[in-house]
Amino acid sequence: MTTRTIERNTLTAKTLIGNAVKNDRKESLGTIEDFMLDLRTGKVAYAVLSFGGFLGVGDKLFAVPWKAMTLDMLEHEFILNVPKERLKDAPGFDKDAWPDIADLQWQQKVFGFYNVTPYWE
Repeated sequence: MTTRTIERNTLTAKTLIGNAVKNDRKESLGTIEDFMLDLRTGKVAYAVLSFGGFLGVGDKLFAVPWKAMTLDMLEHEFILNVPKERLKDAPGFDKDAWPDIADLQWQQKVFGFYNVTPYWE
């Protein structure tokens, strides 16, 4: 039996929005709601992860650095190696009050939580 691999270098954001996010234990962590771009560098600043709630009500949003996740192209899901219990302590925000990406303290808090090098370094 052969396994097929898919290798791509580009995908549309629309293709990835709505993808599931799971951890290495295959626990559901939520779905990708959007991607935020840094207009100065042209890089993905972070993915917006929706977690919790029911049918979109009560969801908490999280900024997850792109480097903190891997994309499983065969399963069409992202892998974020964070235990579900720990995600509850991640820097989050309300859907009506998105953070200011120019806020350096907020950026350091997010990238520090996921222990990844910021995209601008």
